[in-house]
Amino acid sequence: MIFVTVGTNEAPFDRLLRAVGDLPPGDEEIVVQRGSSGVRPAVARCVDFLPFDELAAMVGQARVVVTHAGVGSIMVALGQGKRPIVVPRLSRLGEAVDDHQLPFARRLAERGLVTLLEDESELASAIGHDQDVVRLDSSARSGLAGDLAEYLRSLVDGGAR
Repeated sequence: MIFVTVGTNEAPFDRLLRAVGDLPPGDEEIVVQRGSSGVRPAVARCVDFLPFDELAAMVGQARVVVTHAGVGSIMVALGQGKRPIVVPRLSRLGEAVDDHQLPFARRLAERGLVTLLEDESELASAIGHDQDVVRLDSSARSGLAGDLAEYLRSLVDGGAR
């Protein structure tokens, strides 16, 4: 199964859902948690929102997880041992209030924790590749936690200026 989540952001993420709709037909089920987006990809079973436990279960069952670059969504995938395909929301497209998801996703991609797509037209290709299982040892977990804390501090410090 391919599981796609746009998180709980109130802004639609139609760009990602249109890319899902452009996927070639296949035998694999696609489930989309679409949030407030009006786009309903015909190739997928769509739900607006899922309770956290159901979302985590879907992530655990999925062969591939595709998500926005929200911290919570990525952490759920990593916690389930999945290397998610991440498409950051962009402010210039009205998908977020700022571009905070882009540097966060780039940082995680540099560490090999996510597959970053800055061009959603590459989604079919990324899904076609087997996604490695992510095993976070204690040093990686503390490194990731440190990176996340540093990143959040930079947002707070930058916002205070």
